[in-house]
Amino acid sequence: MARKFIAALADSSLFLREWLAHPQRTGAVAPSSPQLAAAMARWLPRDPESYVLELGPGTGAVTEALLKRGLRENRLVAIENNPALAKHLRKRFPQAHIIAGDAWQMDTLLAALPLPVPSVGAVISSLPLLNFSKEQADDLAAKIRALLEPRGRWVQYSYHLAKNRSRGADDFRLVASKIVWWNLPPARVHVFQK
Repeated sequence: MARKFIAALADSSLFLREWLAHPQRTGAVAPSSPQLAAAMARWLPRDPESYVLELGPGTGAVTEALLKRGLRENRLVAIENNPALAKHLRKRFPQAHIIAGDAWQMDTLLAALPLPVPSVGAVISSLPLLNFSKEQADDLAAKIRALLEPRGRWVQYSYHLAKNRSRGADDFRLVASKIVWWNLPPARVHVFQK
């Protein structure tokens, strides 16, 4: 129990340092709570062979929940724009494919992997889409749509609690929407299907 607490404290400390250094790039003020991470992880693809793409994993709170939910670590591809956080994730999840890069370049980044990943069963996103223009969000959503398997899901959370669709989700079907109150700040998880 003490080891878990110390690890969580270290993750929070790293996250806070990176947020102070790059608040626009980091997007959140604290790592996702276990409740938010679990709410996102429940939408894993049914096929255990499908890859999952995580966008903006930060220190790995949602990543850990995905693995606890049954995702095999070698089926996870994560794109983190912050090099310090990407380095941390590589140490924490050595079998996952951790890429330091821009999520808007996901197609190029996935094609450059030693074993290219042509499609994924789910995209789990912690990107702060409200920090970007509608055009940028639409561009990201188009890339997500092109990458998803048929009936694949895009799971996106936002601190905007209204039930409105997330930016960029116009071409997706909304299948679920839930507020997670036990998070700092509370967040709404939207689940979209291709």
